[in-house]
Amino acid sequence: MSDTIGIPSAVIEPKRRSRLADFFTRLVKEKPLGTASGIIILILILVAIFGDVLAPYPYYEVHPADMLEASSAQHLLGTDQLGRDLLSRLMYGARLSLGVGLAATAINIVVAVLIGGISGFIGGKLDLGVQRFVDAWMAFPGLLILLTVMSLVGRGLPQIIVVLGVTGGIGASRVLRGAVIGIKENDYFLAARAVGTPTRQILIRHVLPNIMAPIIIIFSINIGGVIISEASLSFLGYGLPPEFPSWGGMLSWDGRRYMEMAPWLALWPGLCLTITVYSFNMFGDALRDLLDPRMRGGEGSYGTAKVKRKRGFLSRLLNPFHE
Repeated sequence: MSDTIGIPSAVIEPKRRSRLADFFTRLVKEKPLGTASGIIILILILVAIFGDVLAPYPYYEVHPADMLEASSAQHLLGTDQLGRDLLSRLMYGARLSLGVGLAATAINIVVAVLIGGISGFIGGKLDLGVQRFVDAWMAFPGLLILLTVMSLVGRGLPQIIVVLGVTGGIGASRVLRGAVIGIKENDYFLAARAVGTPTRQILIRHVLPNIMAPIIIIFSINIGGVIISEASLSFLGYGLPPEFPSWGGMLSWDGRRYMEMAPWLALWPGLCLTITVYSFNMFGDALRDLLDPRMRGGEGSYGTAKVKRKRGFLSRLLNPFHE
């Protein structure tokens, strides 16, 4: 109490919350759809991790007496043409889909940073040549490239992760290249170059920290696209082998052949894919609105005018030149 005697109450600043706590508070208040999507993603991750414990049966266990059985107390989501429990296969399929999505998207980021970061940082003829290659790559249909490469390398879990990671990273490099070029025009970057700061130190202290927001956004948004690509390849027979309980493979092998007799074989895997991809897209959209300074103070993708009025003063204070 003695430290605050004689000091006006307006001078005493309240204790600031951590950035992480402030981020989650803003996420819950301003982006309810993004919050709900994040909860769904968390549930999917827990199901993927603890699938062995949560699944009522092993995904390969066959029950000949229960072939093509509808939903029942013994099999909540029914069985397939071999009598395998569909709920168990969906839980194991979540592990595969999320595993492929996270691993391939991580490779996406590495490839995008290497190509886009180096191209944008060095510039000149190297940037011109690299960007012409990226333009030519993006001119081809993505599915055609994936089918061609997968037919050459063969089917398998490592192959599909590497192929989806590398091919998706080339296209994503354009975004990070633009972010690096924007950083190069800032005064702090020019000042660091003027005083002779080593290139390695500039990259670590100035470039990488300032492109972390685009990297996080690209990572969260690209996961949904990677999961859809894996499901598409598995559906066409170029993805994971049939013994893996992939959602796309379940739609292809079981769903197409027995969909008229047992519509749940196509319904539940398709619904899982839809919810997962939609949740990742909405969560990535919310991250973009919260992490991108240009989106602050506006309504974003699904914000409300009420939120905009509440944050009007703070937005003008943080960014006085933003209209």
